[in-house]
Amino acid sequence: MKLDELLINIRACRACEAELPLGPKPILSVSSTAKLLIVGQAPGVRVHDSGVPWNDASGERLREWMGIDKTIFYDSNQVAILPMGFCYPGKGKSGDLPPKPQCARLWRQPLHEHLGNVQLTLLIGQYAQRYYLGNRFENGLNNDFETTFVSLTHTVKNWRSYLPEFLPLPHPSPRNNIWLRNNPWFEREVLPVLRRCVAQTLML
Repeated sequence: MKLDELLINIRACRACEAELPLGPKPILSVSSTAKLLIVGQAPGVRVHDSGVPWNDASGERLREWMGIDKTIFYDSNQVAILPMGFCYPGKGKSGDLPPKPQCARLWRQPLHEHLGNVQLTLLIGQYAQRYYLGNRFENGLNNDFETTFVSLTHTVKNWRSYLPEFLPLPHPSPRNNIWLRNNPWFEREVLPVLRRCVAQTLML
């Protein structure tokens, strides 16, 4: 299937409609020429309202981490943005709910057939890391917050193991400010590498 046809089908998807509090509104940005792939969790309310991926405080911090501006970030010819869930999943006890698993099962493989030029994939958060790294995602993912938290920290701390194909990152949400304060090595060690890898991938 051609990419244009695939995107039409994705944007018309209603597989999770009954479970989505604001209804289906798939949000992604992709082209077959993209060299950098950003995989996050799922759109938040602000992104759902605007229809623009990472159009929130998390996006501002992510662009700062990457060392690029909105012009480059939103150029789908260079950067593909494919969250693990394309629709806002709703609010949970501590932040948004996890991305709906049906999304990855239905659309991820067909999309990747059109992403043959991707050189670097940024895996933002535990859901992206578990899906792409599989058994390499340290300690696995379960419903215990502490185990999940340690798992993500350990995975990000071992970022060298996943390059040059993947670079695992914590979520840039303001909710993660405590994590960032408790892990100063991330800004000291990982962010310079992230910016250098992004610049090399996009030939900036």
